[in-house]
Amino acid sequence: MDVIGFIFYVLHSLARFYAIIVLVHVILSLLVAFNVVNAHNQFVSIVWRFTASLVEPVLAYIRRLLPFLRNLGGFDLSPVILLILVHAVDIYFLLPMTVPGYMR
Repeated sequence: MDVIGFIFYVLHSLARFYAIIVLVHVILSLLVAFNVVNAHNQFVSIVWRFTASLVEPVLAYIRRLLPFLRNLGGFDLSPVILLILVHAVDIYFLLPMTVPGYMR
């Protein structure tokens, strides 16, 4: 594997990891909202702050661009848009670049 292919493979892996972080953030926010987990628990607080620091700036930008996604029956669909964007960039741009000889 050449150096550029390796770089795109690392970016592909980071995109997959970011999608997992978004999913963890969404699931944790639902668990906190329905009082399944205690938000004052130290572990929950650490995971919440970590995921929120990585996800919320991007979600705030999406919410600013598409404000109608925030008030659809009490559901916020901006994480769905973020996951679609992350997977689209991953599948159509990053993953094909990891194939040896693709850029020639």
